[in-house]
Amino acid sequence: MNKNESKYFNTALLMNQALIELLNKKDYEFITVKELCEKAGVNRSTFYLHYSTMDDLLEESLENINKKFVAYFDENSTKFIDKLSSCSNDELILITPKYLRPYLNFIKENKVIHLVAVKHGYVMNSFKQFNTLNKNIFKPIFKRFNIAEKDGEYMIAYYLNGITAIINEWIKNNCTDEIEYIEKMILKCVRPSFN
Repeated sequence: MNKNESKYFNTALLMNQALIELLNKKDYEFITVKELCEKAGVNRSTFYLHYSTMDDLLEESLENINKKFVAYFDENSTKFIDKLSSCSNDELILITPKYLRPYLNFIKENKVIHLVAVKHGYVMNSFKQFNTLNKNIFKPIFKRFNIAEKDGEYMIAYYLNGITAIINEWIKNNCTDEIEYIEKMILKCVRPSFN
C-alpha cells in the first residue's frame, strides 16, 4: 500500500468509526455530513473526495463490518454453507463453542457495532443479513432435521432473541464476565442438556 492509499484508507476508517459512534447516539436520518466530519476530524471536502452521499459511507461501513466479523472465524467455519447438505447432523448444530467463541470475541471487541446493529437493524441491513442466513443456512438445517418451516421461524426467533438478550446483558455489564462464561450461559439456555 503506497502513502496515498494508506492515507485514503485511514481517513475512510475514521469516517466509518465516526458513523458507528453517531449511530449509537441518534438515528441515521439525523446525522449530517458536517457532524460526521467533526466527529472524524476531517473536513467536508475530504468527505466528498471519498463519498458522494452518506449512503455511500454507510454501504462502505457495512462492508467493512462484515469483513471484520468474518475474520473472527476460521476458514472452515466460513465455508460451512458448502457442506450443509453432506455433513452429519451433529455438525449442523451451530450453538457450539466453535461458533460462539469467535462471535463473542467480535462482540466484546466491537460492543458499539453490536448495539448499533440491534438498535438500527434497518440501517445496518440486519434484516437483509438475517434473511440471507435464514435462506442459506437455517432453513436447510431445519429441513435436514425435518422441522416444519413455520416451526423453524418461531424457533429461530426464540434462539436469536434469547442470545441477543444475553449479549445485551453482558454488554450492559461492560463485558466483565469472561467469554467462556457467556458461552456456557448461552449453551445452557438454548441447549439445556449441554454440560
